[in-house]
Amino acid sequence: MRVTLRLLLDCPPDAAWEAVHSPAVFRAVSGPLTPAASLEPGGFPERWADEQHRVRLSMLGVLPMGSQLIRLSDETVALRGGGVERIVHDTGGPLSGGMRVVRRWHHRMAVRDDGRGRTRFHDTLDVGAGLLTPVAWIGFWVFWQLRARQLTRLAPGWARQFAA
Repeated sequence: MRVTLRLLLDCPPDAAWEAVHSPAVFRAVSGPLTPAASLEPGGFPERWADEQHRVRLSMLGVLPMGSQLIRLSDETVALRGGGVERIVHDTGGPLSGGMRVVRRWHHRMAVRDDGRGRTRFHDTLDVGAGLLTPVAWIGFWVFWQLRARQLTRLAPGWARQFAA
């Protein structure tokens, strides 16, 4: 099943692109509902590139949810009529704990210019959990709505935060 957000973010596309590669932004939009702790030596990097990273998730910082692999890769797609859409793919997924019921995971975050200096952000999660997929979908849908609020709230500061 699929959960999708289509947002217009109040920041330039380059800033949004850097934000989706930022472990700090990942943690800001995930917490406080599902805080993440790095399981890698040295903790979170400054910026994610095409790499893998293991995290431990908990519900409200109290209830362990297990560990998850974040496996990122980037793609650039030429758009008809000019311009590009940049996409971050996360094809990792749950490794342990209650989240392991999810057997299929593909998270895509697409960024493109709206023509006015803002960002069209398309955030899609495809998940499969066998017979439990509808239940998992409800949980992810709720999480994605909270995520949308955080993304929208944080985006205006990204131009300054991720200035070249």
